[in-house]
Amino acid sequence: MHLSSSRPQKVCLCPFLPIHPLKVSTCLYIIQHPAEESRVLRTVPLLAACLPPDKCKILVGRRFSEDRYPELATVCRNPSTLILYPGAEATNLEDVAVMSSSPSVMIIIDGTWSQAKDIFYKNSLFQLPKQVQLKPNISSQYVIRTQPTNTCLSTLECAAVALTIMEKNKSIQETILRPLQALCSFQLQHGAQIHHSKEHLLKNGLYDKPMPKNKRKLRRMELLVNNFKI
Repeated sequence: MHLSSSRPQKVCLCPFLPIHPLKVSTCLYIIQHPAEESRVLRTVPLLAACLPPDKCKILVGRRFSEDRYPELATVCRNPSTLILYPGAEATNLEDVAVMSSSPSVMIIIDGTWSQAKDIFYKNSLFQLPKQVQLKPNISSQYVIRTQPTNTCLSTLECAAVALTIMEKNKSIQETILRPLQALCSFQLQHGAQIHHSKEHLLKNGLYDKPMPKNKRKLRRMELLVNNFKI
């Protein structure tokens, strides 16, 4: 996959991609919200460029029924399939990886947090796989897009960390993050600003947008300030 077609040569990200796709046994299914397709600075194309086509499958949509997506339904019913989505019911991925020796399939939802929540809870297929989450011990390097909290990660970063854990290979994370780091560096050099998380802005009195009138949204902001999981 060549990434320079939509970018000037001086900001082509191809030199930062692996020469050959990474050899992994884990297969990723990226469930992408349609709104992500039109974003200029999205990370899934970078992720796909790092992996073999049969190890990174992208499905775009909001609703995924068994009739329309029989392959996905089969994947969701497979006992070795995992879905990466944080919550009270989720198990830390590290704990699952220790017990797993066979190749796995992992589903990752690509979208804003509200879009991901909508896709996860309104598709019964996604309630079938074992739900896992990453430990919140790293900060996002995707500094050109605002995240809700300091420990929220982009789809590419989630995949990089997850694959590193599942494959037990730390070099995978470094390799997949390299094009993202280059993308952010190029953007910052050409006038982009570092985006702090909404949590950081609220805690430091730097949030300059009008506070929402909706009580539910206002409550979510209060939880961010007080370090509660939302």
